[in-house]
This record gives sequence, C-alpha cells and structure tokens, in this order.
Amino acid sequence: MASEASSSKGEFDIYQTYRKILDDEEMSPPLAAILSLSQLMVESNAGTMFELVKELHDGAEELKRHTTNPISLNAGCELFIAFVTLFPHESDSFAELKTELVKQGQKYAKEAISYRNKIAELMLDFIKDDSVILTHSYSRVVMRALLHAHKTKRISVYVTEARPRGLGVKTHEVLTAVGIPCTVVLDSAVAYVMDKVDFVLVGSEAVVESGGLINAVGSNQMAIIAKAAHKPFYALAESYKFHRLFPLSQYDLPTHNPSILSFPSLPPRPFVTPPTTSGVSPPIAKSGIDESLNVTPTSSSERSMSAEMTAKNPDVDYTRPDLISLVFSDVGILTPEAISQYLVAMFAG
Repeated sequence: MASEASSSKGEFDIYQTYRKILDDEEMSPPLAAILSLSQLMVESNAGTMFELVKELHDGAEELKRHTTNPISLNAGCELFIAFVTLFPHESDSFAELKTELVKQGQKYAKEAISYRNKIAELMLDFIKDDSVILTHSYSRVVMRALLHAHKTKRISVYVTEARPRGLGVKTHEVLTAVGIPCTVVLDSAVAYVMDKVDFVLVGSEAVVESGGLINAVGSNQMAIIAKAAHKPFYALAESYKFHRLFPLSQYDLPTHNPSILSFPSLPPRPFVTPPTTSGVSPPIAKSGIDESLNVTPTSSSERSMSAEMTAKNPDVDYTRPDLISLVFSDVGILTPEAISQYLVAMFAG
C-alpha cells in the first residue's frame, strides 16, 4: 500500500526513511522523525503552507501507524510541525521558504545530538565521589552522564534487568567494559536495593505538560519506592522529548489499549460435584489441583513468559511529577512545575 506521505516526484516512503535514520545508534526517535519530515518536504510538491502542513501531519500519522510506541516519535513530529507553522514567512518564494525550513530542520537535528553532552555536564555536580546509583533499563543520555562522571569520579551502578527486553544487561555490559562497577538487579528487587543507593537516575521517552515522566515500564515503581525511602529521583531528558500530553493515569497514555493487562478467554468451568449428604467433598489430588482439570505443571526450567503473555504488558509507564526530584535537560535543571511553563513558551512561538 502506498504511503499517504508520497509526492508526484515518486513514492516517498517516510517510514523506511525513518527506519534507515535510526540505524545510527546516536539517533533517537524524535530526531529521526524530524529528519524524516524534513526529507518529506524535499520530496513535496506542496504549493502553499496549508498544503505543506497537511502533508507533514499525514507523514506524522504514517509514522505513528507503523509504530507500537509512538510517544517519543510524536514529540519530535509535534515540535517540527510547530516550528514550520511558526517560522516567519519573509520570502516571496514558497520554494525558497521550503528549502530554508529543510535546512533548519536538518541543522536542529545535527545540533541536538550534542544535547546529551550538555545534560551530562549539568548532572556532574550532583554525582559525588563514591556515589552509588540505581538506573533502569538502557538510556543513551543516562549512559552519557555515567560515562562522563566516570572520567573524574568513582561511581558504582545498580541497573534493573528491565524485562522483557532485558536492556539492563546491555547497560551492565557497557559500564563493566569501561571499568564502572555494575550489578544487575531483578525488577522485583528495587525495594530491596533502594537503601544501598544515593539516588535514582533514569532517562525518558517523554516529559509531559504536568512535569511527569513517560519512560520504560518499571520507572514508576522505582519512583514510588525512592520517594518512600527519601532518595532523590532524577530524570534526564533532551528538550526534544518535551511533549504536550497531560496524562492523569497509566491508562491515558497513547500506548494503552484494551489488550494490555487483559484477562484471557477461558473455556467454561467444568461442573463441580457438590458435597455428598455426609458432608464429604470429592478427593483432591496430592498436588492440590483437582485432577479433573488435567493440568500438567511445567518444570522450573520452562517457567518463562510466553510472547502472548509479554504482549499483554505495557512497554512504558507514567510517573507523576510529585515523585520526581529534578529534570535535567539541555535547557537547564528544571523542577517538574517548570516543565509546563517551558512547554507553553516553546509552542507559543
């Protein structure tokens, strides 16, 4: 099926362009989205701003349609379309205006790669010598901060396994390779390890208007436990991940759907013989399972979640702003309350 984001210059596949850009390890979904929309403008035959903005919206929808978790991608699309809409139209030639917009989009994406370095530098003052840090899964900006701190300070890191993808193991491999002591902990052991850490440090899929955080599932429970243990919970987020969303709960996230945490459809329950007049019930198997159900227990080596079980679980969760100590971004160190003000100013032009 041809993409709606095509032009008469030939069929332009914006999703394939997006995937190709993401082959670069340094590229995050929001920046890849910005570059993809910039390329869409190069291919576009739009003759008016109205037509161009419509094509950009169609391109953004095409990207979201192919992505199971479009949150950070959508933040980039939203940012770029707002930029195009608010860009001063000083040129009499619309073709020249499009060329300038493409240049500005590409320039922004190139400069934004350095934002992680700015955040790592801001974070450095909050990492003391001999700090013990708990992080979650794998985050490029968190890795940049930890590797930067390692140049001048002694740090040790606990990282959650982050099932089902197990990206915490990737974090462990990278940190261990450069000489940072790192231990992988079970996702279920966050409360157990919390008393041993100085603070929690996580990345972000998006920071939303409330000042809350959307990140890899498990981040919310880490924040709740950190709050209860009186440990700082810091989030690192590039400004292109600031997103005009206002979720009130986990179920307001764009990634939520009815299949998440749904119960399976089971066959009708078998008829259970009522107790006899003597009050004695039918015998139960020694295993504690009614033998009439024909249940075959799995061995311990086989007890792992199936793909179907995993699919019923969320990829990301939402952390309320009251659980977040500070957000470190390329635009500065912000309180959750300041995020909303920044977003309003950013999209007001």
